[in-house]
Amino acid sequence: MSITYIANTPLRESYFFHIHRFLYLIIFLGDILGFFIYLGVFFYLHIEQNFQSFTPFLCYLLPWIFITFYLADIYNFRNNFNNLISLKKIAVTYLVIISSAYFLMIISNIDDVNSLLERKITLLNLSLLTAWTLISRWIVVKWVRLQAQNSRWLILGIDDNAIEFSQKFTHLNPYGKLAFITDSEKNDSKKNGSNLVKSQSEYLGDLKDLPLVEQQNWSGIIVANDANLSQLSLEQLLKMRLQGNRIHRLLDFYENLFGKVPSSLLDNNELLFRQGFEILAGGVNLTVKRIVDIILSIVLFVTLSPLMFLVAIAIKLDSPGGIFYSQIRTGLHGQTFKVYKFRSMYQDAEKQGAKWAEERDSRITNVGHWIRLFRIDELPQIWNVIRGEMSLIGPRPERPEFDLKLKQVIPYYELRYSVKPGITGWAQVMYPYGASIKDAAEKLSYDLYYIKNYSWWLEIKIFVKTIRVVLLGKGR
Repeated sequence: MSITYIANTPLRESYFFHIHRFLYLIIFLGDILGFFIYLGVFFYLHIEQNFQSFTPFLCYLLPWIFITFYLADIYNFRNNFNNLISLKKIAVTYLVIISSAYFLMIISNIDDVNSLLERKITLLNLSLLTAWTLISRWIVVKWVRLQAQNSRWLILGIDDNAIEFSQKFTHLNPYGKLAFITDSEKNDSKKNGSNLVKSQSEYLGDLKDLPLVEQQNWSGIIVANDANLSQLSLEQLLKMRLQGNRIHRLLDFYENLFGKVPSSLLDNNELLFRQGFEILAGGVNLTVKRIVDIILSIVLFVTLSPLMFLVAIAIKLDSPGGIFYSQIRTGLHGQTFKVYKFRSMYQDAEKQGAKWAEERDSRITNVGHWIRLFRIDELPQIWNVIRGEMSLIGPRPERPEFDLKLKQVIPYYELRYSVKPGITGWAQVMYPYGASIKDAAEKLSYDLYYIKNYSWWLEIKIFVKTIRVVLLGKGR
């Protein structure tokens, strides 16, 4: 006999898993519709004429709304749907949008700026647009929650990875159901001391009795690594698959849902035979990537030279010591190289030995705090990119002292050095600064996702997310 544990699941991990891209489109189109309605009302009430499709006002304001929404992280509802309906966040963002658009149109000296702005955008206009944004999102969220009430996921197996996944699965607001079915002895050994069971338990049978759950309406079936599937079970799963049920491996579900590949779910067969990791083959992709690195590095160096000059002066005035700081890091194929950064710590800050940076680290100078916050301390690494030791985008280069320990405790850790390290990367924009072995394992899972799913589209996403991290001061 085995027990199937039923736990509440968050919205996005159930029904939302298959429709989140559709939701992005709905919300985006809803914002566009709201903007056009707002603009039409604005023209009619303030200009007393019909809406004109192509006006400087529209050309400035429409794209600026969505750029600012993205930078303010208002479209990010993968972790929390409250981001969609945050009144304070949306109202402040619109205030920034209108103020900046007003300023940009004035300095651009557009012909009809005065005719548009002499009446100005009233508080009522801003309130109406904010209300539309909130109400449209509230309707979408309510609709998805209603659909999610009937969603049920079945997980076959209950190893440590499945338990960890279920805990992340149930971290957010409870909608729908999450079910486990496994061998009774494995079930008994795992349930004790775990926080897996949050609500009720339900008996559905052993793995050999999988046909008993065949007729139930599952949103999807997830197969954990320890699922001891017999030939009969495999045939039954195939039958369920042909009936329209979605069958996922836990690794694939993790990858698509969280944008990472936990190394604990990898094995040699996965690396040998599964699709992905094409970047490791080299060829045209790496050649083009190198050319782009050189061109963009030169452009960045020329463009940011005034900023770097001011930072250098500030560092020199703030504390004694050099302007730049060099450090040995691990690079491609484990080869070490010297990385360059603006000095953000006091001189001889590591005379007691190497250690991870901490929040409110006493070793960091006043200027160092700010240049770390906006990632400005990383700019001298442009020289490492030009020299070919780094790429603009890739895994963060780690210190050899830490690498020795991390290789011993984290499976497949050395895979992160199968590509050049980068100034920014998928792990850097998706996870905060790591200061422990657990953090290193999490960041590795994002690095492995980048290496496995490398594409130019992913590079562009990382670049855009990096801009948001820098502008919002989320560095450390």
